[in-house]
Amino acid sequence: MMRPCAPTIAGTHAAATGLVLDAVSISLGGTCLVDLTCTITPGDVVTIVGESGSGKSTLLAYIGGFLDPIFSASGRILLNGTEITALPARERRLGLMFQDDLLFPHLSVRGNLLFAIPSDVARRRDRVAIAEAALEDVGLAGFGSRDPATLSGGQRSRVALMRTLLSKPRALLLDEPFSKLDPERRGRIRELVFEKARREGLPVLLVTHDESDAEAAGGPILSL
Repeated sequence: MMRPCAPTIAGTHAAATGLVLDAVSISLGGTCLVDLTCTITPGDVVTIVGESGSGKSTLLAYIGGFLDPIFSASGRILLNGTEITALPARERRLGLMFQDDLLFPHLSVRGNLLFAIPSDVARRRDRVAIAEAALEDVGLAGFGSRDPATLSGGQRSRVALMRTLLSKPRALLLDEPFSKLDPERRGRIRELVFEKARREGLPVLLVTHDESDAEAAGGPILSL
């Protein structure tokens, strides 16, 4: 539900490392949806909770650089001390995960991973080796030639996670990425994502309406 502007949500502000949202404000038709300042340090997860329409996904769109122009937005976004507010989405190097895994149906599992590997890894055999190691890392060794349509929901989520991480993001934005998984699979995939983020030292912003996701993240929980 949209609401009048509220006081800025308290958070730690620093521009040296991590993802910093500095006085970010987003409005629609004169109604303020988001008014937020916070810092997400490397390896930590900050969770944004709120009802549908409260501005959670809109905030991710602003950070990611693809906010619909019907919204009015202001405030700075800094990543490891560099302001990225005005950069095109492709130059921000942010990893995005959504409710749907969005795997390319015309590519094999391996092909989906190869697509994400940066072009500075030029030799194909090196790229294939990286993709195969990533699959082994999430318990999918030997799945490279599979059609994504033949995978279970949890397997697809693991491939989507590794595709995101292989793109070498500097932060992760998670938009209800666990909502379509059954409870058992949800817990396993959720822990896998958070563990990978800690290992890679990635700041993570999670938006969800599910309290169990917020509790599992283990970090600050902010409400919109």
